[in-house]
Amino acid sequence: MKHSKPEALPPPPPVIPFNFAPAKVDQSNRRPMARSEIGTKGQRISLLTNHFNVAFFNEDGNPVESKGIGRRLLDMVHKTYESEMGGKEVAFDGEKTLFTVGALPGTKLEFIVVLENASSNRTIRGETKRSRRLPQSKPYKVTLSYATKIPIQAIVNALKGQDSEQFIEAMRIFDVLLRQHAAKQGCLLVRQCYFKNDRRNFIDIGGGVMGCKGFHSSFHATQSGFSLNIDVSTTMIVKPGKVVDFLLENQNVCCIKEIDWLKAKRTLKNLRIKTFPSNLYYKIIGLSEKTCREQTFSLKKNNHGDEAINITVYQYFVEYHHKHLEYSADYPCLVVGKLKSPTYIPLELCELISLQCYTKPLSNSQRASLVKSRQKPQDQMRALMGELKQSNYDADPLINATGITISNTFTKLEGRVLDPPKLKLGSGRYLVPCGGRWSFNNKTFVEPTRITHWAIVNFSSCCDMNTLRRDLPRCSQAKGLDLDPPSAVIHENSQFRCSPAHVRVDKMFETIRQRLSSPPTFILCILPERKNSDIYGPWKRKCLVDLGIVTQCIAPIKIDHQYVTNMLMKINAKMGGINSLLSIEFSNAIPLVSRTPTIIFGMDVSHGSPGRADVPSIAAVVSSRKWPQISRYRASVRAQSARVEMIDGLFKPISHDKDEGMIRELLDDFYLSTPKLKPKNIIIFRDGVSESQFNQVLNIELNQIIEACKFLDEQWDPKFLVIVAQKRHHTKFFQANSEANVPPGTIVDNKVCHPKNNDFYLCAQNGKIGTTRPTHYHVLLDQIEFSADELQELVHSLSYVYQRSTTAISAVAPIRYAHLAAGQVAQFVKFDDMSDTASSHNGGDAGGFTQLAKLHHKVSNSMFFC
Repeated sequence: MKHSKPEALPPPPPVIPFNFAPAKVDQSNRRPMARSEIGTKGQRISLLTNHFNVAFFNEDGNPVESKGIGRRLLDMVHKTYESEMGGKEVAFDGEKTLFTVGALPGTKLEFIVVLENASSNRTIRGETKRSRRLPQSKPYKVTLSYATKIPIQAIVNALKGQDSEQFIEAMRIFDVLLRQHAAKQGCLLVRQCYFKNDRRNFIDIGGGVMGCKGFHSSFHATQSGFSLNIDVSTTMIVKPGKVVDFLLENQNVCCIKEIDWLKAKRTLKNLRIKTFPSNLYYKIIGLSEKTCREQTFSLKKNNHGDEAINITVYQYFVEYHHKHLEYSADYPCLVVGKLKSPTYIPLELCELISLQCYTKPLSNSQRASLVKSRQKPQDQMRALMGELKQSNYDADPLINATGITISNTFTKLEGRVLDPPKLKLGSGRYLVPCGGRWSFNNKTFVEPTRITHWAIVNFSSCCDMNTLRRDLPRCSQAKGLDLDPPSAVIHENSQFRCSPAHVRVDKMFETIRQRLSSPPTFILCILPERKNSDIYGPWKRKCLVDLGIVTQCIAPIKIDHQYVTNMLMKINAKMGGINSLLSIEFSNAIPLVSRTPTIIFGMDVSHGSPGRADVPSIAAVVSSRKWPQISRYRASVRAQSARVEMIDGLFKPISHDKDEGMIRELLDDFYLSTPKLKPKNIIIFRDGVSESQFNQVLNIELNQIIEACKFLDEQWDPKFLVIVAQKRHHTKFFQANSEANVPPGTIVDNKVCHPKNNDFYLCAQNGKIGTTRPTHYHVLLDQIEFSADELQELVHSLSYVYQRSTTAISAVAPIRYAHLAAGQVAQFVKFDDMSDTASSHNGGDAGGFTQLAKLHHKVSNSMFFC
């Protein structure tokens, strides 16, 4: 097979009629739209929700939180000068703001307090630990200056649907109150969640990691009034104990000789330890480059002279502290303290303290252990009620001083269960999903594709190839898929299995070139590991960027009929087929969408691991194609500055007649995939943004999309529908006296929704494990003028067009596809040498925008992400 350099992408055809005169885009400050009506369709259902009503009894209010020495200082100020502060309870936000209920005696107060040195008397999660050092005292001057008054009336006004500039600040104050209440109990605070140091809440999930069960609490303004939202939450923590024991378990090795110290350094950085028997606490900043026996430091012989000697860490602890080091001598020391004057401590004299967050990715087995620990609805309700009673918020002096009381019963509300949409399958068959699920048993795909000249490559030494080669043609024929026998089945040469991943991929393609006379149209790739395989990234990049070959990766533990069916569903969609359609989509009966050319966008951004500021974020936008269908999509992907949520690559004009933005690329595709029509309606589903970013979506991202449209044609004026989907919230719904989750299709647009804005909750999926989390949809803008029922049924239906599965999914398919596209490109981009394949503008023009290697033109229009 001859191979040349990857083909250059041809210049985009002038598909949409141009009018290059720049047009002005309305830059008015758009705000989320108000609700005009609620939905009526669906069967009524009585529900309970984990919101607890909060009643006001006065008009002033205020909050708290803490971190570092700030809380200790202010606690001492309040304790020492309570009368001078007018007997007021105080709340601290952990930064520079202190809140009180009512005014202090003066607008500027100054106090002097004395604290013992933090290194001699440490408080760790509510437990005071004393060291053998004598306490040292240090005076501090604390100045309190009046800043502003935040009235509770701002919340009252918001509950009436009135805009208030002080509402967000007032809500922040109440949430700070909850954090301070938890901090007083010695809890680990993670945003609005808190976790108690109680081993009954710990779940050992392996790898030196534990799941720690806790709770989320936050106040909300809703249609039924002010409410307290309490939810169960789980965070990952490092297993406390000896550092060496943690490393052995984390790296799954049997002895200290097998530890990967480079990996250990990354894992241990910023974790806190206690040294014994001295009981001193430190933060790890790294590992020594030399062993304990070789690492030296300068030791003064006494405190009065300047004479110092160089001594090894091993000598110091053996000779001066009489420690018998059993195994640390020949391994690195922990480095603590400051970089300029580090302190070295042998490994065996350190142990990790409790309640420290673990932020690294979890393995499959760890995730499986977490899934097993999920609570059923009734168990979760009992846990929430027990925590509400145990927290006893009414006894908190500061919360009590605000004049609010919190109900001790779940809020009752009414929901509706929407009927599932009818689906169109192959051979003229239709079906109605039951319980949010359906099956392809004895059924065919609605639009099966034909696959010729394809190959199987095998990187695994344990895959059951005989079963795969037997069941694959049998199952594909049953689904209507025209699959020729593979042109080649290529096994990896065993001599390369220990080579770096990119070498293994290159060697495999050398073999493919030798075995095949021309490039295959499709490759089925068998990986050695199910998840996080090093081969996955470079393999995908080679296929999708360099060669333009559609590929499906698998790593089966057990191959059966269902596994092969699921795999064929992905392959059929990637190769241009469709597994199922909505009946109303097939018959062009979707309200508003089927009558008017409409394009649907799904938008999401994938970020690197926490703390990786050097890894760009990946933005993805998927768009529907071949209108009036809404089940086919393609993706446009760009890199941008790390940790930036707003997408800045939607509109990128580089000359008076050329735009390299994502929207232009997708609009061109829509124009070509339809009978040369421009969409008159543009529906946008945005994932991953918080309420504080809604205005940015409307006034930054939407403006880019409008500018992209105007750049193509100044007279083009499509109508927009903008919806944000949120999964990271804590509202849950329960059926009273039932162990079951709410049925799929359950929708709620009253009581716990926003008092003014247009939003609703939808549980489209069938929650078989744990307690179902609904998706919270916020309708920010609707120029198309859907009725409430039309819009809610469209969103519900879009949860059934996901081509990868035979279940309704929790969020609409365009959003899930955008998430997959961004995640897949992020996977193969991290294996790129960014200096060769990408260029970035560090803080300069284009806001840190980074260029990615483009997808090969042969796969750019495919559902490669499916």
